[in-house]
Amino acid sequence: MTILRDPRDRPAQLAILLCAFGVLQCATANAADTSSWSQDSKSAVRLIAGSNKGGDAPLRAGIEVKLQPGWHTYWRYPGDSGVPPRFEFAGSENLKTVKVRYPAPRLFSDDSGNSIGYSDRVIFPIQVTPRQAGKPVMVRLKIDYAVCEKLCVPAEGRADLGLAPGPSANDAELSAAEAQVPVPVAATDADLSARRVNDAAKPLVAVDLKTPDARPVVLLVEGPSPEWALPIPKPAQGAPAGRQHFGFELDGLPPGVSPKGSFELTFTLIGEGRAIEVKTHLD
Repeated sequence: MTILRDPRDRPAQLAILLCAFGVLQCATANAADTSSWSQDSKSAVRLIAGSNKGGDAPLRAGIEVKLQPGWHTYWRYPGDSGVPPRFEFAGSENLKTVKVRYPAPRLFSDDSGNSIGYSDRVIFPIQVTPRQAGKPVMVRLKIDYAVCEKLCVPAEGRADLGLAPGPSANDAELSAAEAQVPVPVAATDADLSARRVNDAAKPLVAVDLKTPDARPVVLLVEGPSPEWALPIPKPAQGAPAGRQHFGFELDGLPPGVSPKGSFELTFTLIGEGRAIEVKTHLD
């Protein structure tokens, strides 16, 4: 039996179908906790979602990089050699801002010097702020990075993932990566001081910091902008009990910047079970 329908109902029927399709599409995207892997011969990249609450809070996610055994990639400042990762989010939907955070890295030493980065696997936590709060965000990632063993090779990864409020099976892994991000601490609270020593061929910076136990720590330093390439501070002798001394030359400054000027330095202190980030002025 054929059922005749009023043609005037067709726009409403079409709207219902389109709405239903949109809801289904959104639900399918939001149900995914991870994107597909973007893979090459030495590494792979994907996006993972964290558990997210509604409201105005930023959405939590992570950029996971998996490396072949023996290979490593780089921190935001690579050290004596290497290339830092570059993240782009062009083409994302309902995206206002993205903040990429860096877990505490480690030092690698080879014939070319010391580099700073990650081996095996790293998750860079990201904080995603929607343009319209409460609505899903489609994150479209492009990452340019380098992977190194004895030689370094460039790599590129692309990944798309829809984010919305709700639970995620990857929340424990993302939370662990967030816990590895150095905590900002005031220089006075960290009991860290840096002073310039001008009686050498090149100006030096001497760093004094409190360390409650005798276990070694790694100290990294960055200038006010990515154009700075300061040396990795080296441990120095003469520190009393409960403290450690480090030093480095004021080398690797951008053209036109005087090593005797006043500028802000960012120190990252990595020890057993803790990582902090301290900003201080060198006057």
